[in-house]
Amino acid sequence: MSEEIIKTNIEADGVKQGRRDFLKNVGIASAAALVASPASVEASAGSANPDAGITVAESLQGHFVLMSDQEKKTAIERLEKRYTAQYGKKTTVSDVPAPKGVLFGYALNISKCIGCRRCVHACVQENNQSRDNPEIQWIQVMKIPKGNFSFAADKLDTGYPKSSKLGDYGVQVGGNAYTAVGGLSPEEVQNYYPQDEAVPDKNYFYVPVQCQQCEKPPCVKACPVRATFRDPNGVVVIDYNWCIGCRMCQLACPYGARRFNWGEPNIPPEEMNPKTHYFGNRPRMRGVMEKCTFCLQRTREGRNPACLEACPVGARKFGNLLDPTSDVRKIIATKKVFRFKEEMSTYPKFFYFIG
Repeated sequence: MSEEIIKTNIEADGVKQGRRDFLKNVGIASAAALVASPASVEASAGSANPDAGITVAESLQGHFVLMSDQEKKTAIERLEKRYTAQYGKKTTVSDVPAPKGVLFGYALNISKCIGCRRCVHACVQENNQSRDNPEIQWIQVMKIPKGNFSFAADKLDTGYPKSSKLGDYGVQVGGNAYTAVGGLSPEEVQNYYPQDEAVPDKNYFYVPVQCQQCEKPPCVKACPVRATFRDPNGVVVIDYNWCIGCRMCQLACPYGARRFNWGEPNIPPEEMNPKTHYFGNRPRMRGVMEKCTFCLQRTREGRNPACLEACPVGARKFGNLLDPTSDVRKIIATKKVFRFKEEMSTYPKFFYFIG
């Protein structure tokens, strides 16, 4: 899908007028009437540097995909000026387009993953996620017990006891509705095991989960203003300045991959990554959604995602799904791979395999 097609689709959906109508209906657009000039509106109370505030022009700018080249240039210069003043270091905001002939895919060997979560922390540092308590993390590592599935043959043969209501019709409930059969109970899967816990635990295996970059993303369908969309490389991205924070995409995502900024992001200036991309790791604002983008500020320039480079055991592989010689294509061709929740027909471009 080219940028021209994306632009046509967004225009066809009436995004420009639709978003303005939405904002007006909820009373947000009226706030613009309180401002007499395009001076800075401070991002937080008491800000000492006026250039560190979000400008009125930035707040009211259009969808980035629909902007002219000059409008994009102006918007990027505005962001660079604000971030540089806010964090006290020269910050760049790239708009490098998606490379042609590339469909990004990810593969992860769960038999190698040791649950160290270095990928999680590398992602936080690379992508300027808020360090507030709790820290916003795009990658979640699940800790799952080995060989402990709740399965017992007798449960499949025994349902509720006979009663006057059921009579002798052989009515059962699939193995007794009070306990799980052939699966994992919620208590067995740990999403947030202690940071200081020794890993790996020989009785568990670990499954990192992040945005699956679906080919048919439910989040895109759910967004009422088309702030989120799938780019030509198959990566689902967000125009943070166009997002209205309704969280419909978060509700629609079956993988729990999206995060919402409830407060002003807290990024220590010394930890802020100044090399950013408009659709990638630039600092977000309060009240908008964010998620994994396969580190598009890196991958669009031919580099690997930060999580892959941080993995100490080589469990992660990344590449072009259209290239038969790429690591990902070789894994798909030679390993038994699976994708999460395939029954949802979202067609993730994130593959898991063993061995």
